[in-house]
Amino acid sequence: MALSFASSTRFSKTQSGVCYSVSFTPRVTVRCCDTGKEPPRPKSKLQVGSPIIIVEAPKVIKTAASMPCLRANSGLVKPGDVGRIVSRKPKDLWAVRLSIGTYLLDGKYFKALELEE
Repeated sequence: MALSFASSTRFSKTQSGVCYSVSFTPRVTVRCCDTGKEPPRPKSKLQVGSPIIIVEAPKVIKTAASMPCLRANSGLVKPGDVGRIVSRKPKDLWAVRLSIGTYLLDGKYFKALELEE
């Protein structure tokens, strides 16, 4: 992890009748080294092919088609519905295959379904 602070200092200089404008930006960088004492982060149980269960119904749903369609969720996706993850998108957005189709859902609306052998 690196943290950088910068402030700019501006001054003018006149030499042989010509005015020069100079900008100087000092930088400070703080680095945090890994000491190895931190516990490892648990890996997400969610991956492509994982079964999931809907825990909260989203207000709007977006289809995962090549031309996506955004529509109000009028009871299509309900809490308790089960599906499988098809793909991962940026910012905790997942393509989930449900019985009614494939939709893009935020990770807060579902959780991994633990199957007992």
